[in-house]
Amino acid sequence: MAQEDYYARFEALQQGAQNLTQELTAMKADIAQIIEENAKLKIENEHLRHHLAALNEKNTSDLPESRRTLEKLYQEGFHVCTVMYGAHRESQEECAFCLDVIYGDRKNK
Repeated sequence: MAQEDYYARFEALQQGAQNLTQELTAMKADIAQIIEENAKLKIENEHLRHHLAALNEKNTSDLPESRRTLEKLYQEGFHVCTVMYGAHRESQEECAFCLDVIYGDRKNK
């Protein structure tokens, strides 16, 4: 191989290394931004969980004892609605009838 060929190959490798360095630098900046956003979302998620827990606690404390008992049974995986009372809820699926029995407005009935 002639000296010019070695020099051309060296130049090509050097250019490739520079391009790779630029890509790595850009990727590093992107990763840092993603990590920062992820941390912010984790904090926001934790705040929302606390807020939701406080709301649920307030809603639960407003329930009379009989409905809290039904709520406990429902959370243990049993239907509390008149349609399927006592049956196991498959895969812990939600039941609109049960939720209405527990949390529904009973002032009109």
